[in-house]
Amino acid sequence: VQLQASGGGLVQAGGSLRLTCAASGRTFSGYAMGWFRQAPGKAREFVASINWRGDHTYYRDSVKGRFTISRDNAKNTEYLQMNSLKPEDTAVYYCATAPYATNVVDPYTNWGQGTLVTVSS
Repeated sequence: VQLQASGGGLVQAGGSLRLTCAASGRTFSGYAMGWFRQAPGKAREFVASINWRGDHTYYRDSVKGRFTISRDNAKNTEYLQMNSLKPEDTAVYYCATAPYATNVVDPYTNWGQGTLVTVSS
């Protein structure tokens, strides 16, 4: 499966963006999905994950209450709604698949090209 993330851009602090991760090549039903981000000079970090049924979600503490992960298996698409954005959310955001929802990087594969999110203060 190939993944393509989109929806990034420049937004002011307090604003919102919705990221989309579209899968092609084969269905991603059965896979958990995750969003990670990487800021310049920093390691890639977990943001959110969702199981394949979409009924269990996990978030890093700093985005809880602001970000919402969701998926539409019929459309082979995953979303990350980001509200109340902060300058520290600035990073390249990546989507990936995993056999189960987790906040650990290792199980994730099929990394898509990232999309840049820039939050100005």
